[in-house]
Amino acid sequence: MTDTNAAETAHVPQIKSAIPEAELNRLTDGIVTALKTVYDPEIPVDIYELGLIYKVDIADDRSVAVEMTLTTPNCPAAAELPGMVEGAVSSVPGISGVKVDITFDPPWDQGRMSEEARATLNLW
Repeated sequence: MTDTNAAETAHVPQIKSAIPEAELNRLTDGIVTALKTVYDPEIPVDIYELGLIYKVDIADDRSVAVEMTLTTPNCPAAAELPGMVEGAVSSVPGISGVKVDITFDPPWDQGRMSEEARATLNLW
């Protein structure tokens, strides 16, 4: 009998972190909590639940790279949101630095929002 799951995952590179798993989990939870404190000034939902955060990478030196988007390229908060994200993530104990990059690929759409965000905005 062949274990197809093992065969399928054997080709997926496993990324090992120098950060102990418990600390990595604590940092990840702290980052998510911090991101949930940042709101688009025009929308009463945090940027995490809006689906504006595309990627968060924690490097072995505990620096964090955040890839995010905005609801539109002409978002009035474009100048301030990246700084707000940087400040929020920097406040997590143990983080050594934060870099925030904005991307519009793929463009944001309402399908990226969580159920919580949809309920808050009555978008059922």
